[in-house]
Amino acid sequence: MTAIDTDRLNSLVGKMLGDLGGAFSVPTTRIGFRLGLFDALHAHGPMTAAELAQHAGLAERYVREWALAQASNGYLTADASAARFHLTPEQAMIFVAKDSPVYLEGAFDLAAAMIEGEPKVEAAFRSGGGVAWGDSAGCLFCAVGAFFRPGYVNAVVPAWLPALEDMVPRLEAGARVADIGCGVGFSTLLMAQAYPNSHFTGYDFHAPSIEQANAHAAAHGLADRVRFEAVPAKMIGDRDFDLVTMFDCLHDMGDPRGCAAHIHGMLKPDGAWMLVEPIAADAPGDNIGNPVSRLYYNASTMICVPTSLAQEVGEALGAQAGEARLSEILAEAGFGHVRRAASGPFNLVLEARP
Repeated sequence: MTAIDTDRLNSLVGKMLGDLGGAFSVPTTRIGFRLGLFDALHAHGPMTAAELAQHAGLAERYVREWALAQASNGYLTADASAARFHLTPEQAMIFVAKDSPVYLEGAFDLAAAMIEGEPKVEAAFRSGGGVAWGDSAGCLFCAVGAFFRPGYVNAVVPAWLPALEDMVPRLEAGARVADIGCGVGFSTLLMAQAYPNSHFTGYDFHAPSIEQANAHAAAHGLADRVRFEAVPAKMIGDRDFDLVTMFDCLHDMGDPRGCAAHIHGMLKPDGAWMLVEPIAADAPGDNIGNPVSRLYYNASTMICVPTSLAQEVGEALGAQAGEARLSEILAEAGFGHVRRAASGPFNLVLEARP
């Protein structure tokens, strides 16, 4: 038997305790979001657990244990006696400010949805089959939409669209835009609000997502120039778009190559495809040790690969496909000009033109 390196073992156990502490925090943190505890603490300043419970209209004994748990997590701050609690400005960006780029309520909901879907994904491990989008957990699509929303709010209009060559003037003047894989419509509506002279159509194969997207469009008063349609990407019949966008969804598709070829036919000759995908190195070994890749590989195992395998072809690119493989797919589909337009800690943005 190989000798055990005690220092290495202790280091691994310490890492596991940290990881398990994070996992154990998921239900308590979600309760804090849903019951308004983070919001109340932020609104009213430092408070005892009893004061916080009173403001939130909750049972003090539960709130006291919850506050101590969140202080232990580092998600809120306790005074030296652990009797009063508050949120620092940095903690508020994560737990209160919904338009902050690091607001993470959706991430906790996504973690819970992955656990809920575990039995179905485990069965797929044995069969080699897939798990259809929306089938693994009760509202996986809601959690995914909420997870991506803060990043889209802070990047789509301020950074990603301006990174495309000569596209913003066209959007300002009035363009036709297709947002494929739009989910519940956050990305589509953000663009529509920014460019009131343009018309937007969101497409997604998941009918419950489209139902929510149309409700969001009506609620924002945008239904006159934004519509959503439940249709698979390769069955979209509309053509002559100035811009096609896809946000974090090509890798989920069963046939990303067929989809890319179909998008090539949807564009005007001078149109562009903005493809946003999770950022990754091209060599899988280069992603190991990266905390962002760690999140994406785990989510890909539980969501992205099963979703793709449930569809025709089932290429299962995974959420860490990498720029080289994505660019190869675009070139194969007939896009003669492909470049990296932008990138950040979580996403890669490719601009593809016929």
